[in-house]
Amino acid sequence: MSSSQLEQAITDLINLFHKYSGSDDTIEKEDLLRLMKDNFPNFLGACEKRGRDYLSNIFEKQDKNKDRKIDFSEFLSLLADIATDYHNHSHGAQLCSGGNQ
Repeated sequence: MSSSQLEQAITDLINLFHKYSGSDDTIEKEDLLRLMKDNFPNFLGACEKRGRDYLSNIFEKQDKNKDRKIDFSEFLSLLADIATDYHNHSHGAQLCSGGNQ
């Protein structure tokens, strides 16, 4: 049986997480910044145009348990913030204008 579009999207997110995570299944700060730069150039560019340095504190904001690593649930929280911003953008808001940054 083939995967649905949404099932494939989730698998792709898991694979993306694994591409940047270490053997302990977490992402270190420098790897999170690289993931963001590699995969969200349009979003980060929009933030920069609006005078926002999205990456300046993203790691600290997303590291909910303060273990200096991003686990999968923290990664999903980051993606939810960005997805919400893109959703708002689909309704006319400027990209990188959400309150979650």
